[in-house]
Amino acid sequence: MKLIALQIKTSNNFQENLNNLKELINSCENNSLILAPELALSGFSYDRMDEASNFSLKAIDEINELSIDKIIALTFITKKDGNFYNTLYIFHNQKIIHTQAKYKLFPLGDELEYFSSGNIEDIKIIEINGLKIATLICFELRFPELWEKVKGADIILNPSMWGLKRKDHYESISKALALVNQCFVIACNSADDNMAKGSAIISPFGNVIKDDLKTKIESKFDFEEMKKVRKYINIGL
Repeated sequence: MKLIALQIKTSNNFQENLNNLKELINSCENNSLILAPELALSGFSYDRMDEASNFSLKAIDEINELSIDKIIALTFITKKDGNFYNTLYIFHNQKIIHTQAKYKLFPLGDELEYFSSGNIEDIKIIEINGLKIATLICFELRFPELWEKVKGADIILNPSMWGLKRKDHYESISKALALVNQCFVIACNSADDNMAKGSAIISPFGNVIKDDLKTKIESKFDFEEMKKVRKYINIGL
């Protein structure tokens, strides 16, 4: 399986963002796990929340159609019972496999004012084709108690819009997540001018593949490497 982080910019034009994302997804080979940055289709468009949530309904259907022989993960602005959520969707073979709304909202970015918090119970390991996959959304990386929720995963996803001033934090924490959990991490950050980039595929041994100039960061998922690390550096995983 190919692990792919799409390091892309988000414009004010939702449809252009969707077209760009679909083109990139179509360029990825089958049997890929593809992750986009946090809210890649809309950004934190606080002045257009209803418009963004309505657009998400259309985008969810269109991206689901592209998930034949691919696993695709990204977050959307969604609305339920009058409240807005930053919600992760994972698609596979034209089915919605998992959803989870962001639980830890970032106070410095006004998220608490515009979004409702998701349920901590939704942060969990799911299984797709025998692979154990879990997700922490952006700011959730910083919370040790949430690391316990994803302990034992083979692959941890992190869709982010992580700011440029904290670039070292993002890269350091992402690598630590892979080392502590002896798993693969797909760190997928926005390429917007004020964002840190730093998207990477990180192996259980801490090897990092990244390039801030690339739109697609790719690496192969190696189950044997993960087994070997967990066997010879046995920490009980």
